[in-house]
Amino acid sequence: MTQNNYFSLKFEKDKLIYLDQTKLPLEENYIETEDYNRIAEGIERLEIRGAPLIGVAAAYALALSVKNVKKDLTPVFDEAYNRLRVTRPTAVNLFWAIDELKKVFEANRNADNVYKTLLDHAKEIHKKDEDYCTQMGKNGLSIFKKKSVVLTHCNTGKLATGGNGTAFSVIKTAFENDLVEYVYADETRPLLQGSRLTAFELAKCGIPFSIQSDSSAAVLMKQGKINLVITGADRIALNGDAANKIGTYNLALISYHHNIPFYIAAPSTTIDRNIASGEQIEIEYRDKSELLSINESQITLSEYEAFMPAFDVTPSHLIKGIITEEGVFNFPYNFI
Repeated sequence: MTQNNYFSLKFEKDKLIYLDQTKLPLEENYIETEDYNRIAEGIERLEIRGAPLIGVAAAYALALSVKNVKKDLTPVFDEAYNRLRVTRPTAVNLFWAIDELKKVFEANRNADNVYKTLLDHAKEIHKKDEDYCTQMGKNGLSIFKKKSVVLTHCNTGKLATGGNGTAFSVIKTAFENDLVEYVYADETRPLLQGSRLTAFELAKCGIPFSIQSDSSAAVLMKQGKINLVITGADRIALNGDAANKIGTYNLALISYHHNIPFYIAAPSTTIDRNIASGEQIEIEYRDKSELLSINESQITLSEYEAFMPAFDVTPSHLIKGIITEEGVFNFPYNFI
């Protein structure tokens, strides 16, 4: 299988085309739309997911909101902006991207062809994220001291970004440089982003891998089978505390116990420069149906209550290094 026969999203003929990730890996179904509200729903439904990709999609959605509006653009733009803001609360890239578009809109609301101006900026955001992914992959090579077996959590590849990924880009680039021997991918319950999406991308890239239950990671480490752990992040505080998919904190703790380096890869846009620590990160809670069923098939009783945080926060002292497009930063962190 080759990597080039799929894409996460693209903008073509004034429409956003994106891969519905809820159907993967069993079905590769692309959705085509020019409706910003449909894109917002796609983000909420996790058809579009991954912090950087959510930001890219939201930027395109805001541009599309004024595509067919001839006059009095402000109410329409504001409605779209407010709609997109409430789709996912934890990933900072969403808010960064739509705020960037809002600045452009406010500076050009009375200009000719505002739609094209907004669209051009959305394309710039997309291209910048693609470049960031490539650079993160290159920067991440420095963490490999030998050919390694890597464990990762959730999905951080092309399906989560505008480019080749964050942590996945580091893994892929290292594999291409003969620095990755094998990858263990946590299944990432409850929505199985690891066994569905990361496995899909590893197979596309021809990288040897296994998937395992999240609770198997400690056993792999105890058996000496893991050299490095690399994950992504959805929001990073100034002190380096990082929010990522639920289960990441567990992984960082057991990595620390087994003296295995734990790294995060994320673009600089994931650093929230308005918060000092992870205590200020708003955690999204999902509907309990996502835990009580798989692919709409009930696996336990629907009346059971469920604890459903979508993310957890890893304290910065557990993170060996944070890989961005600007370089590799080591603990203690002081992002300004």
